[in-house]
Amino acid sequence: MIRRLLGRRSLFLFLRGRLMAWRRWRFGLNHVAPSFYMGAGCTVDVDLIAGEYSFINRRCMLQAKVRLGRYVMFGPEVAVVGGDHRPNLPGVPNVFSGRPEVLETVFEDDCWIGHGAIIMQGVRVGRGAIVAAGAVVVRDVPPYEIHGGVPARKIGERFPDSADRAKHDAMLDGPLYRGDLAKPQLG
Repeated sequence: MIRRLLGRRSLFLFLRGRLMAWRRWRFGLNHVAPSFYMGAGCTVDVDLIAGEYSFINRRCMLQAKVRLGRYVMFGPEVAVVGGDHRPNLPGVPNVFSGRPEVLETVFEDDCWIGHGAIIMQGVRVGRGAIVAAGAVVVRDVPPYEIHGGVPARKIGERFPDSADRAKHDAMLDGPLYRGDLAKPQLG
């Protein structure tokens, strides 16, 4: 049935839009673009800000103060966590230690976060950066770098050629890009 639905692109896009309108209402997401998509089973805070064509896959968990730029993609089970306890108070059990101020976590335009990655609260993932599946990001990721591992560190460049990077920057700085969305992978 889903394969047949994907063959009828206009119907698929219409139903996807209605589903997301319901999810925006159900979760109280007033600061996300109409083209934003969130998969099933996600846990997000109502203050989520998401730009055009941002995509959060199944079972992701995002704490408060998360901002997604345009074209951001999260694989399944990505988590933005941490900074939610104060374990350094002597004489006070963790359960009674309270919570520090929540820091904003920013994903700039066109970054891609792989399956099961964990991003610590307060981190900034730069424009066009890629975080590998399973990585644990504890520091900022500079633009167009590829980071992976535990803790995450640089493992490559997205665009080694500066001309390619400039071309991509020009596209991101320009008007909203509308292309064909990738079809869901079906087993």
